[in-house]
Amino acid sequence: MQECDLFSNAEKAADAILKKITAAGLKLALAESCTAGLGSALLAGIPGASSALWGSYVCYTKEAKISMLGIEREKIITYDLVSSETASLMVNGALLKSGADIAAAVTGLAGPDSDGGKSPVGTVWVAAARKDGVSKIREFHFKGSRNEIRIQAVIAVFECINALT
Repeated sequence: MQECDLFSNAEKAADAILKKITAAGLKLALAESCTAGLGSALLAGIPGASSALWGSYVCYTKEAKISMLGIEREKIITYDLVSSETASLMVNGALLKSGADIAAAVTGLAGPDSDGGKSPVGTVWVAAARKDGVSKIREFHFKGSRNEIRIQAVIAVFECINALT
């Protein structure tokens, strides 16, 4: 799929999830690593986004995850940055720090090169959680360019949020 087609799909997914969250009267917080705020930017591009989008933590580095989301340094060192554990820690940090009703987090490796960790380029973990304790976590393996992987990751974030609303 072409990058422009993927982006169009991401815009449609953002619109759909924003409508659903708004209708439910919920506030959403995002914690984005490999997507670097792309999910938040897509949501904020929709008029009326402030009715449902609490905000976003763009925590691209290990240090940002520690300082912004309150993840313990020991835990972030123990787990690979691209892992279910890190995604879970990120979503819990976003939920607790923001006070939002629902949060989602994404961490992954968009490439083009490996970071020397265990995960190949295209590996993405997405976690979503509600403050009532219901949560979902998924692993994805995307193909394509760096931006195509990032766009696919944002679509996956919206799909995981949708599953909890």
